[in-house]
Amino acid sequence: MEYNFREIEQKWQKRWVDSGIYRVVEDEHKKKFYVLNMFPYPSGAGLHVGHPLGYIASDIYARYKRLRGYNVLNPMGYDAYGLPAEQYAIQTGQHPAITTEKNINRYREQLDKIGFSFDWIREVGTWVPKY
Repeated sequence: MEYNFREIEQKWQKRWVDSGIYRVVEDEHKKKFYVLNMFPYPSGAGLHVGHPLGYIASDIYARYKRLRGYNVLNPMGYDAYGLPAEQYAIQTGQHPAITTEKNINRYREQLDKIGFSFDWIREVGTWVPKY
């Protein structure tokens, strides 16, 4: 039997999104647990191996705490306010707003393919004035 990973992964990841399985809803009956990952700089055309390497460990721990009954907040975001984003824009000859948005979309696609348990409703962007 052949394992068609693309088909199977897409099926389950769609189900996770549709069901909102990782969405955090405040529940006063559960203990709170907060997982904070270092937000990547969207200053490149894609993630490098060091990003998921760190996120895998914290994701495992977040899942463990959920299984232990905790209300786990595991957000993700992007640190795009500063020199790395500006430098990438200069290197590519594009406006930082364009390169930042394009890179964030690519990063998000890559993170979703890995299947992390982030609560994307609480996505953080350091360049957003509300932040």
